[in-house]
Amino acid sequence: MRITEATFAGSSTTVAGRPEQKLPEFAFIGRSNVGKSSLINMLCGNRKLAMTSSQPGKTRLVNHFLINREWYLVDLPGYGYAKLSAGGRKKIEDVIRNYLNFSKEMVLLFVLIDCRHDIMKTDMDFLDELGGSDIPFAIIFTKGDKLGPVARKNQIERNRRLLMEKWEELPPMFESSSETGLGKDEILGYIDGILKGMKN
Repeated sequence: MRITEATFAGSSTTVAGRPEQKLPEFAFIGRSNVGKSSLINMLCGNRKLAMTSSQPGKTRLVNHFLINREWYLVDLPGYGYAKLSAGGRKKIEDVIRNYLNFSKEMVLLFVLIDCRHDIMKTDMDFLDELGGSDIPFAIIFTKGDKLGPVARKNQIERNRRLLMEKWEELPPMFESSSETGLGKDEILGYIDGILKGMKN
């Protein structure tokens, strides 16, 4: 798949405020500062599409981007940002849960995890919650350019083993880098395969 058109379609805090046109939705989420907006911009070939910031916790809304006039790429707020007040964290959690629990158009959730580190407890807890709610998801390991190929492979394999301690079957997994374009074809190809399968 090649993205030829990506336009901002609207922001909301609840599913009731989403764009009126209903299309398949592929959502992206991760711990704050995992490189989510940069990855979205890389996939869409537009560095200015999703707001990027060195300050974690910048995305507070559910942002919809209309892709090729066929589907939505959905940018969700990040989770686990410790520097927010308890009230601020709860507001973001409510926004996330409202979308995940009530968006009938969401086909798949991509969970982004920094490839440089062991999967953190906040990530594990979130993945467990998804599994308990039967929400379909895949994992994207981000910032792949920050490690050499061997170190990246070893760290991702370690994370696979950590996941296998709790999961009998692992979700689809991808490696990515917003700097080098690593993973772009694989991720978009996976989305394209799902969309084609929905039409058959």
